[in-house]
Amino acid sequence: MKQIKKIAVIMGGLSGEREISLASGRGIAEALKRIGYTVQEIDLTSDISAFVQALKDFQPDVVFNALHGQFGEDGCVQGLLNLMHIPYTHSGVLASAMGMDKEKTREIAQKVGVPVANGGLKSKTDVIKEKPSIPYVAKPNADGSSLGVVIVRTEKEHEELIQNWKDGEYKLVEEYIPGRELSAAVLDGKCLGIVEIVPKTGFYDFKNKYTDGQTEHIVPAPIPAEQEKLVMEYAVQMHNTLGCRGVSRSDFRYDDTDPKHLKVIFLEINTNPGMTPFSLVPDIAKHKKISYDMLVDTLVKGAQCD
Repeated sequence: MKQIKKIAVIMGGLSGEREISLASGRGIAEALKRIGYTVQEIDLTSDISAFVQALKDFQPDVVFNALHGQFGEDGCVQGLLNLMHIPYTHSGVLASAMGMDKEKTREIAQKVGVPVANGGLKSKTDVIKEKPSIPYVAKPNADGSSLGVVIVRTEKEHEELIQNWKDGEYKLVEEYIPGRELSAAVLDGKCLGIVEIVPKTGFYDFKNKYTDGQTEHIVPAPIPAEQEKLVMEYAVQMHNTLGCRGVSRSDFRYDDTDPKHLKVIFLEINTNPGMTPFSLVPDIAKHKKISYDMLVDTLVKGAQCD
């Protein structure tokens, strides 16, 4: 690759994670400027022609993909950048598309021996007829930042889910796994470490993720060595099996409610994790003495097309 001088940070997008993407993008752009790159921030809106023209006008050496959610994290923008022959950070088309589809990711995990919660894609009719055992979790199959995630703990909440069904015809419905919330970051095929996520109230939903002081991040996660090894191995396995590039983050539940039967359950992978001040990957990297600027620079230097 030629010497990298000009970097376009693409951000915003059309998903429910737009504001988070903008926050990530601004932080990334500032870091790149500190390093010494020439940087232009490009906001992806519904005007795709303007987006393409902005890239043509700036002629970046690399695109830093700070988009989250649909169209930015699901392979769509990656395909466009492939066609334009502009190297970009994070995963390519296939890994992005597969990682965004939670049910497909589950199927892959099962095939390579990574344990997942019991469940699958269900329509509203399926949930009415089959009535999953309470408690259970229902979430959109292709959204991030815990948008639309519901933990159903009572009959009343079950009825409310059915009455207020949205986010498409199908949801991913899984058994609820008790215990603790863990997340592992993988950079260039190696696990950086594990964080335990401890919300002050409720679960790790959108509000708790992005509100200062709402959630404690404990790095390294205080779990037994055997379970720590499993989480790290599973995170690397999912990263490599999907063909991820750059950085990914895999989320897990660690069920320690029965000390004799400790369980690690894979939930999902994020192929383009957040880079806001409250994000998990920068916290994990910091523990490994990798600063925010160093992390951003590493991703830039690993940029490529499919």
